[in-house]
Amino acid sequence: MTNFDVQTQRMSLTKDYTLNIQKINTSRIGQVDFKNLVFGTTFTDHMFECDYKNGVWQNPTIRPYGPLSIYPSSKVLHYGQAVFEGMKAYKDDNGSIFLFRPLENLKRINISSKRLAMPEFPEDLFFEALETLLKMDKAWAQTGVGNSLYIRPFVIANENCVSASPSNEYKFMIIISPVSAYYSGELKVVIAEQYSRSADGGVGFAKAAGNYAAQFYPTNLAKEKGFQQVIWTDSNSHKYLEEAGTMNVFFRINDTLITAPTSDRILDGVTRKSVIALAERNGIKVDVRKLTVTELVEAAKDGSLKEIFGSGTAAVISFVNGFSYKNTLYNLPKIENSYAKRFKKELMDIQYNLAADPFGWRHKVV
Repeated sequence: MTNFDVQTQRMSLTKDYTLNIQKINTSRIGQVDFKNLVFGTTFTDHMFECDYKNGVWQNPTIRPYGPLSIYPSSKVLHYGQAVFEGMKAYKDDNGSIFLFRPLENLKRINISSKRLAMPEFPEDLFFEALETLLKMDKAWAQTGVGNSLYIRPFVIANENCVSASPSNEYKFMIIISPVSAYYSGELKVVIAEQYSRSADGGVGFAKAAGNYAAQFYPTNLAKEKGFQQVIWTDSNSHKYLEEAGTMNVFFRINDTLITAPTSDRILDGVTRKSVIALAERNGIKVDVRKLTVTELVEAAKDGSLKEIFGSGTAAVISFVNGFSYKNTLYNLPKIENSYAKRFKKELMDIQYNLAADPFGWRHKVV
């Protein structure tokens, strides 16, 4: 585990606040083709922003979605102090809107902020702003499994200064994008032999913007060879499997589910934790341990490797049908009793209010 675990409390601002609301004059929803959405390119009518100055979060505002004005000397442009989260809201057939484990996302963005020397954001304001925003833009949420509102909270350094030191000013924002399924079909992945996503003592456990930028080049190399994702290995030896580019990753060997333990290098995924809880509830053995590439290759050769799948907010569960290592492609078998399919259905049934929620994960907004 990381040393940056924090207990998110109901922190308040150092002074009373009022959530300012500026409504759009005319909605843009009529311009949107909801049957042909490209992930993360369409945004709802409103957004939330809040400034951190003089040691306090202040001026929380919901206003029409639009451009920001920042100075070219804004520290985020030079030193990369930027963290973010990915969440979703789901509309059921009755028109109610639900979040999925939202407190976990708030805890994690505050852990990420702490690692990058940024101020934590108060829980009470986070939920008031997010729920108000969702109520205002609820018409953008479409019913039907696979449709959702992708929510992007993020924090950027915003001090007008180019000295190499933590910023004294920040901006916390929430934008929302209507989406359908993130990945379509199954994935082929390549196991990293040279590049690493993160290292011990680094920021791999944080959802820091630079982590994702560092993945783009090796992922592009993989795509040039016909693969969609990279499964990262440890930076010291490249012996141990860690996570995929945008997902935590699970391996089913025989009937045991194996996933890497969280650490300085690995994101503590909300969907990952949910999959583990579902597996344990279903009586499926889960080993949270290091898995070597050699073990995986041997399991693929002797037929004991049944499944590989990724878990994440955007994709929920993504099926992997093959992996490449040292220029050899290993295809996975087609199986009937798929753990991945079971977990995806159980997760989405909870998220879309189609089944009971024994864990208390569903958070009703309206």
